[in-house]
Amino acid sequence: MDSKQVVLITGSSTGFGRLIAETLSRHGHTVFASMRDPGGRNSINASDICALAGRELLPLHVLDLDVTDDDSVDRAVRAVVDHAGRIDVAINNAGYGILGLTEAVTTQQASQIMDTNFFGAVRVNRAVLPHMRRQHSGLLVHISSGAGRLVIPSMGLYCASKFALEALAEAYSYELAGQGIESVIVEPGAYKTPVFGNIVKAADSERTDTYGAANHFASKIGAALASAAGDPQEVADAVLHIVQTPAGHRRLRYRVSPGNLGVDEINTLSETVQARILEAFGLTSDTRFVHRKAAGTA
Repeated sequence: MDSKQVVLITGSSTGFGRLIAETLSRHGHTVFASMRDPGGRNSINASDICALAGRELLPLHVLDLDVTDDDSVDRAVRAVVDHAGRIDVAINNAGYGILGLTEAVTTQQASQIMDTNFFGAVRVNRAVLPHMRRQHSGLLVHISSGAGRLVIPSMGLYCASKFALEALAEAYSYELAGQGIESVIVEPGAYKTPVFGNIVKAADSERTDTYGAANHFASKIGAALASAAGDPQEVADAVLHIVQTPAGHRRLRYRVSPGNLGVDEINTLSETVQARILEAFGLTSDTRFVHRKAAGTA
C-alpha cells in the first residue's frame, strides 16, 4: 500500500472514532469519518469535523453511514471509492454498551447491540473486501475492548458482542492472509469518552427481584467506568501506528490500556494455542501464519 492511506472509519461522531479520524488526517491520510445522520442528529458533530478540516486543510470528509443498514454501508463504501479511487483501511469502531444484569436485557436489546457491535463490522467488511481484493492489499481494523477477552458482570451482552467481534476479526486474519489483506484487533481499556453517556440500561428490571447483592453490580461497574483515567488519544495514536506499520509487520492484537487486568496474558496464551490449532488442522502454510507477538501495546 502507499504510505498515505484512504481510510473509512465508522462511529466517528465522537469518542475514539472522532479522535482516530482527526489523528490520521493530520498525518496526511485521506479519512472518511462516517456517522449516522450527519445532517440531523449528528449535525453539530459533522459541522465541527468539517470546520476542523477547513481550518487545518485536512483530507478529512464526513460521510453518512449506518452500520445496521446494508444499503447505507454499500452506498458509503461506493462513495469512498468514487471519490478516492480506492479504499485501503476500514476501521470498525461503531459500537455502544448495555449495563445491567444479563437476564434483564430484552431480546430486542440483545439483537440491537449485536446488530451494531458485531453485524456492523460484518457489513462493512463485506462491502470493502471486494475493493481490497482488486488492490491485492488492505487493512481491517476492529476496535474491540478488554471486555472482548474478560467477562464483566452486568455487561454480559456488551462482552458477548465484543467476544464475537474478536472471533470474526481473527478468522479474517487467517483467511485473508494469502490475498495481502490484514485484519487486526485493538483492545482499549477504560478511557473517559462520550460513549459512557450513551450506555443503554437493561430494560426488564422486573426480572432482577431475586438477585440480591448482584443488583449492585451495575452501579459499581458504572462508577468505575465513570472514574476511568487515561487519555483516549492513546487509542488514536495506537491506530495511527498500526495504519503506518508496513504490511506483513502488524500484530493480530494490540492492547491499549492505562491499567493491566490480565488481557495481555490471555492474548499470549491464546496465540500459542491458536498456532497449535492451525498446525493440527494442517493450515499453517495455507494461512501463511506467522508467529506475531500478541501482548503489549502499540
